[in-house]
Amino acid sequence: DWVPAHFPKDEFSLGRFDGTALFEHADPRQGDHPEWGTYIFNYGRAEVRNFLTASALYWLGEFHADGLRVDAVASMIYLDYARREGEWIPNAFGGRENLDAISFIKKLNQDVYRLNPGIMMIAEESTAWTGVSRPVFMGGLGFGFKWDMGWMHDTLEYFTLDPIYRRYHHRDLTFGLLYAWSENFVLPLSHDEVVHGKRAMLAKMPGDRWRQFANQRALFAYMWARSGKKLIFMGQEIGQWREWDHDSSLDWNLLDYPDHRELQVLVRDLNRIYRDEPALWEADTEPAGFRWLDADDADSNMIAFMRVAPSTSRRIVCVCNFSPVLRHRFRIGVPGPGFYREILNTDSAAYGGSNVGNMGGVQAAAIPWRGFSHSIAIEMPPLAVIWFSVP
Repeated sequence: DWVPAHFPKDEFSLGRFDGTALFEHADPRQGDHPEWGTYIFNYGRAEVRNFLTASALYWLGEFHADGLRVDAVASMIYLDYARREGEWIPNAFGGRENLDAISFIKKLNQDVYRLNPGIMMIAEESTAWTGVSRPVFMGGLGFGFKWDMGWMHDTLEYFTLDPIYRRYHHRDLTFGLLYAWSENFVLPLSHDEVVHGKRAMLAKMPGDRWRQFANQRALFAYMWARSGKKLIFMGQEIGQWREWDHDSSLDWNLLDYPDHRELQVLVRDLNRIYRDEPALWEADTEPAGFRWLDADDADSNMIAFMRVAPSTSRRIVCVCNFSPVLRHRFRIGVPGPGFYREILNTDSAAYGGSNVGNMGGVQAAAIPWRGFSHSIAIEMPPLAVIWFSVP
């Protein structure tokens, strides 16, 4: 987590380093950050730009970090970020864009990718700025990825609800697919969501202990199948109950309990299948890699979609039941005939579920359903996600 957007006003830090505004702007309308009580770097000074670039290259080159998540990019690129009228200075063209910061970001990304091939530069950018993860030569900011903050907010809003109310928030599951391919997105369940009284991920889930774990398993399997790269925060894979605390270790002792071990096994299996199935990642950033099978069944808290690997036509069907109701012979439209093999079921007893499934898979029937020529009738366990490998 690399933070070139602002820095503390501590006396021992960079603030007023030589008694003057050396690293920051002297004018508080440009140099003070009203939201965080910090200083803002003067991106127009070559010395400051070199200092920040050297910092990034140090972590990547000397410590061999795989990448940097660049914090609060929106606060860098907008001069009026968190400011009221009269509290900011327009750029030379009268606009609100911070031209010096934008120039710095573009040059930074070009330099770090050139000198460290294979690393990741990930923007935490919360606005609709166009081209955050597009190359500089195409007019973009040059990041490799952008956090999908909207997906994170909408998904957690949905999953923290009691299932009886989820039908009224179905749009939280589907809206993100309207813009999913406008950037190279990362789907984050990050540190921001498990500190400062927001509760650990498992503790956010509604219901009794069994339902909390079932919801968490379903969320992970849905997340792994959806378009976008995946990021969870440490401790989520073992179901940590308490908020993350930088002064103590993770609660590894939780693995003494079966349901925590079983959640860890699920995450391991999700990663294994994800690695082995190109349909889940090959076309993450293009519409050809995703197809809705059923996006509208709000009353049942159900969605179904298919992931596709264009190079091989390999396909994975993902069916999600976010209600606590067991659904017998639930029908889903599918693109063709054949045996749909069940390759993952979050309700498996191996993961702590109730072990409702489809005995290895189902045969598609020539029964048209919701615009598809064939369909499958499946046993759909409560609060669960099933993946099928498509012939």
